[in-house]
Amino acid sequence: MMNKDPPSFADPADGERWDLRLYVAGQTEKSISAINNLTRICEEHLDGRYSIEVIDLVQQPRLAAEHQILALPTLVRRLPEPIRKIIGDLSNEERVIIGLDVRPRGRTNGSGDGGGKVVC
Repeated sequence: MMNKDPPSFADPADGERWDLRLYVAGQTEKSISAINNLTRICEEHLDGRYSIEVIDLVQQPRLAAEHQILALPTLVRRLPEPIRKIIGDLSNEERVIIGLDVRPRGRTNGSGDGGGKVVC
């Protein structure tokens, strides 16, 4: 009998934290979509071991050059290293998982505490 549940995903080393920054341009539809998509993906696949910092480049435009952000929205995975960037609204979950290098593992029992953090 085949298992119909999709695989759960996690980083290679259990317990390792994911440090993510999402650069957006104000409260546009695309920005809000990217925030919601990223939060959902992290809750489903990173089991509470993540933090998301949302940086609005309308409010802090100098950070675009300092952090080498060329398009928006842009997701930057700072940890685990190496740094990775994904551009877009993050609506393609498979592309985001591959881009972040989130690796599959066996199903969890769903008892994660959802302890991820989103900072705006």
